[in-house]
Amino acid sequence: MNLLESTQMAVKTLAANKLRSMLTMLGIIIGNASVITMIAIGQGAQKFTQEKLESLGPNQLSVFAGGDNLEGLSSDVPSLFLADAQAIATMAPAVREVAPQISSNLQLSRQGRISKVNVTGTTPGILYVRNLQVHQGRFFDPIELNQNSQVVILGPVVARKLFGNENPIGQLLQMNNLSFQVIGIMQAKGAFMGNNPDDIAYVPISTMADQLVGRRSPNGIPIDYLELSAKNQDSIRAAAFQTINILTRRRGKKDFTVAANKSVQDLINQVTINLSLVLAAIAGISLFVGGIGIMNIMLVSVTERTQEIGLRKAIGATEKAILTQFLIEAIILSVTGGLVGTGIGVSSALIVAMFSPLQPSVPIGAIFLTASISGSIGLIFGVAPARKAARLDPIAALRGI
Repeated sequence: MNLLESTQMAVKTLAANKLRSMLTMLGIIIGNASVITMIAIGQGAQKFTQEKLESLGPNQLSVFAGGDNLEGLSSDVPSLFLADAQAIATMAPAVREVAPQISSNLQLSRQGRISKVNVTGTTPGILYVRNLQVHQGRFFDPIELNQNSQVVILGPVVARKLFGNENPIGQLLQMNNLSFQVIGIMQAKGAFMGNNPDDIAYVPISTMADQLVGRRSPNGIPIDYLELSAKNQDSIRAAAFQTINILTRRRGKKDFTVAANKSVQDLINQVTINLSLVLAAIAGISLFVGGIGIMNIMLVSVTERTQEIGLRKAIGATEKAILTQFLIEAIILSVTGGLVGTGIGVSSALIVAMFSPLQPSVPIGAIFLTASISGSIGLIFGVAPARKAARLDPIAALRGI
């Protein structure tokens, strides 16, 4: 019996026992679908996280008060000042934009509508540093910054809370019993990691310090922290080095911390990659269990077909022909199960994309890899039952007829 005849006989045998064949493939189907789905979700989560981090600002560095040289447990954390940010902007050639910030939760009201909002006092540089876009109207300019103008730019969530469907541009709202004119609405960005940039109002940092939170000191305007952008990705290290040198020289010691957004991005990417590998490994275990299922059911099949095997060997079938037929049956079951599982996995990824912000993607290489593994599993786990069938004694097998 040649390979083609063995294949035809294997197909006919599997088709004649559809329920058993389906149950045999079930483990491989579930295993392959799990692997494909987990890989797709892992890829989608990694891409989603990367895009969100990049949207926070290109080549961003953050500078906070407090550093390694603080002595004791004193609660007097040294402040950064607006002058520190201005010094970095003028003296650090690797820095493109600087955005000092003062934030406070303040009550905004307008015609009976009241909302507690995170108000951020900053400079126009925040548009580049945080990769922000103005959807309607405009952002405040350097003249309004220097004149402590009472102007405000609202995030889309804040605008909806206070103005509903009305156009807020040019209208007034109350903030700490002061009237502010709305001059712009920011483009929506969406919440990420507990931070919602759409639920923020921006005012000039000078207005924030002098009129809203009353923050002044002999050294100037204290700020909460500052963010800055390097000129490009290759300049991040130079920007951090220059920032540290400038601030240390101004303050006499390193009592601040400089953190790179890219470091956080690399860390999260590493975490999502490892998480994807763990999920794929767990799904791979189910694929392995599916292979064991094929072996078990094939062994049962050999027992059930003892008389058939004995009859075939009695009329001249060789051990090699019996072995080949059972191996082909196992490979057909695992490959078919692998293809069906791959189809279900890809469909699951598409469903996840429809009902979540993730955009799962399945690399072609992953599909070929899982299909190859499932086929190999069928071959490996099919050997034992095939050898058992091939070695049956035809006389002992025919005694049951």
